[in-house]
Amino acid sequence: MTPPPVLTPALADFVTSHLSIHIAASDARGIATLVRGLGCRRDPADRDRLRLLVAGPQAEPVLRCLAANGRIAAVFSEPESHRTVQLKGRDAGPCAPDAADAAFLAPYTDRLVARLATLGTPEPFVRTLLACPVEDLRVIRFTPDEVFGQTPGPQAGQRLSAGSAVP
Repeated sequence: MTPPPVLTPALADFVTSHLSIHIAASDARGIATLVRGLGCRRDPADRDRLRLLVAGPQAEPVLRCLAANGRIAAVFSEPESHRTVQLKGRDAGPCAPDAADAAFLAPYTDRLVARLATLGTPEPFVRTLLACPVEDLRVIRFTPDEVFGQTPGPQAGQRLSAGSAVP
């Protein structure tokens, strides 16, 4: 019997809602590397997969690790509430950005600017942090197979079962 997909509609809605995203991978020695994500979309060809947008120059160490082993951990955090989840997968790899990925960059940045403004983060800082020329855009595609609640508090780090509510 095939287990239910980890990426439920509610979880997909949450992770694609213009959150703060960090993507991690590790090399064969277990040395971790990290890059800031620039957006997340469901893969239109496979709704159980996600497309993570990254700036190529900053993402090179992560992309090398993913090419070697496919293991990924992506953290999605809602700045206003600190509601956070971590998704893990074993099949991560690069794919070519498409027109929809490129079109997603500006709205993602605009929404995160607005979210962080409520916390007093200056707009120029956020725009600089998220700046990525379209020609530098890279996409990481993966199937989440584990989900963990990472919202600060006593239940942080607990594995969530398929169908669990987003913490």
